[in-house]
Amino acid sequence: MTIAAVAAFCVLLLILAFLFPRLSRHPERGGHKVAGAPTKVTDKAPGKLGHWLSKPFRSSQKAISKSGSSGRKGRGKMPF
Repeated sequence: MTIAAVAAFCVLLLILAFLFPRLSRHPERGGHKVAGAPTKVTDKAPGKLGHWLSKPFRSSQKAISKSGSSGRKGRGKMPF
């Protein structure tokens, strides 16, 4: 369920970044905040366990960043 929510948010952010590049930054930052909240807790686990537990949340943050930046990049390549 979480994977579907992150994927849906990424698609929505991609479309928003393509249509309104400046307005897409605030939702992107909000997505980072929501996706990064569990990372603060899982990073406190000792040793490699903390690294392994926080990895899914870091990868979802990376996906959010990539979808927003690629939408803005696609908009920049348009001829108009």
